[in-house]
Amino acid sequence: MKVKIDADVCTGCGLCADNCPDVFVLENDLAKVKVDPVPASAEECARQAVQDCPVSAISEE
Repeated sequence: MKVKIDADVCTGCGLCADNCPDVFVLENDLAKVKVDPVPASAEECARQAVQDCPVSAISEE
C-alpha cells in the first residue's frame, strides 16, 4: 500500500506520527510519509492514520 499526505490540508497535529512512527514523521510542522511503499507490518497503523486524521489530509493510494 501507499499513502499520501496533502500538505495544503495538513495542520501538523502529529497524530499520524505518534500512532504510526514507522510510516509518518513531522518535518517543519507538517506530516511527511517516510517510507514508500508502506511495509506490510505497518499497514494497519497507516490505515488507522488515514481514518483518524482530523482534517482528512492522508489518503491511501
